[in-house]
Amino acid sequence: MKTRKTVAITFIFIALFLFGNQCIAQKKLNIVSPCTLSTNSWSKEKANAWYTAQPWISGCNFQPSTAINSIEMWQSESFDLATINKELGWAEELGFKVVRVFLNSVVWKDNPTVFKRNINQYLTVATNHGIRTIFVFFDDCFNKESNIGKQPDPIPGIILSGWIQDPSCSLRNDTTKLFPILKLYVKDILKTYINDTRIYMWDLYNEPGNSSHGISSLPLLKNVYKWAREVNPSQPISAGIWYFDCVELNNFQLENSDIITYHTYTNEVEHQKLINKLKLLGRPMICTEYMARPLNSHFDNIMPLLKSNNIGAINWGFVYGKTNAIFAWSEPIASGKEPLVWFHDIYRNDKTAFDVKEIELIKNLNGVK
Repeated sequence: MKTRKTVAITFIFIALFLFGNQCIAQKKLNIVSPCTLSTNSWSKEKANAWYTAQPWISGCNFQPSTAINSIEMWQSESFDLATINKELGWAEELGFKVVRVFLNSVVWKDNPTVFKRNINQYLTVATNHGIRTIFVFFDDCFNKESNIGKQPDPIPGIILSGWIQDPSCSLRNDTTKLFPILKLYVKDILKTYINDTRIYMWDLYNEPGNSSHGISSLPLLKNVYKWAREVNPSQPISAGIWYFDCVELNNFQLENSDIITYHTYTNEVEHQKLINKLKLLGRPMICTEYMARPLNSHFDNIMPLLKSNNIGAINWGFVYGKTNAIFAWSEPIASGKEPLVWFHDIYRNDKTAFDVKEIELIKNLNGVK
């Protein structure tokens, strides 16, 4: 998920080249956190043993087509379990084993009991389809403010027009009030599902530093890792690297994640270069966002690449709906007419595919007969 059109790949290569094999580039990279792992962090040996015990996974970032954002997905008045069940059934047919799903602190704050009830119902449905979940806590992307209740209608032709940052930007000015609430939220969810095998892993923060937040996102990033380590869930934790203008953010994520996760919408050549750099860290890897057709990040050139490198493959988008993910980041279509080439997404909400050849490829790679 990007508010910038593409990843600054030059920064990626420079920063990761300086990493070397361990932490030898600490001074050059201005690393603000120590190279030694924090309390309860997984060793490389534990992380690799865990990953080796898992089957290779592919899946998608999942948002039901009837929800414009994570508030609409989870709040009681718009929680649409029937659509979730239907669309996860389509994911099962493709052989997807994992989906990445955004939680929301606003919904938790409004009613933690109802929120967790809905999470449980969702997890039951997902498990019935043989699907495990990567849950995401915080997010720096798109609209600055959010509130419980009726969410805005999609703006025709604009991708993620109703997507919201979490926490809202207005709340970030006073962290003495905000952080204690977010700490309760994170710990409540983690403690509730501390040993739940339906959860594949925890993604603590989506694209920290996006929407011009930059280094100001580092305090929340550090705290959410701290809160998670204090709970010490049985599942691994991570936060995906995505943009290397802010090396302090990226270095902290890479040093403190059990499993390395990352986002890139580049072609197969540039993607492989990034993989080669990240492999130097010696940890398992999952690409938690890829596939933007106009940028030459397709299923047919990226998904086989990820499988051949034993890297989990989680594309952005699934069913075309309120998120408008078929439209490009910086190329709105005011009429709302479908673009000739979809940016993201696989299916329309009547299950017709954008490209039936993609469906065949995904099934083949997932071993679906």
